Amino acid sequence: MPSFDHLLNAFVTLLVTLDPPGLAPVFLALTVGMSRHERNQVAARASVIAFFILVLFALFGKTVLTALGISISAFRVAGGLLLFFIAFDMIFERRTERKEKSAEVAITKDMIHNIAAFPLAIPLIAGPGAISATLLLSGRMPGVAGLTTLCLILLSLCVITYLVFMLADRIDHFLGETGRSILSRLLGLILAALAVQFVADGIIEMWAAID
Repeated sequence: MPSFDHLLNAFVTLLVTLDPPGLAPVFLALTVGMSRHERNQVAARASVIAFFILVLFALFGKTVLTALGISISAFRVAGGLLLFFIAFDMIFERRTERKEKSAEVAITKDMIHNIAAFPLAIPLIAGPGAISATLLLSGRMPGVAGLTTLCLILLSLCVITYLVFMLADRIDHFLGETGRSILSRLLGLILAALAVQFVADGIIEMWAAID
């Protein structure tokens, strides 16, 4: 069974990477003109699809890497660098701009009925950062107990994302532009620190393997 520190690290890493509060205004933009019932359907479907995608990578991602001849330590370094890039974007609010552009593209292409799968589930919820973080954490939490715990964490975060979508209009109004900016930068700083730790752990493991 993973330690409490590992559980907390996994939860915080995935929470910051998924960034449910940051998705709230994008969800509102994607579902503009929909009734509450229709929004509920979109939110539920997107959360379920994202959950199964992340679980798939948690369970079989390591096998795929092994088949490709990529070590977990090498992926940990690459994934940490990717997470750091995402954190950099969050701190300077570039990630929010890209999410809003994805929303605009989806609406202009008349994809209202499919937005739960794209772009909500992929790539906004289960994006490259979340997938990388899931793969990294699956390496840190091996075994049946570790992977089961990781899947439960993913489930809890997808439920949180669903609830945030349901409360998106209230959250967006409560935070306001200033609140969203502060929250995004704070979460970005935390993610940057976690990313550096991933890179450091990967380098140490690669160096130990050489020795």
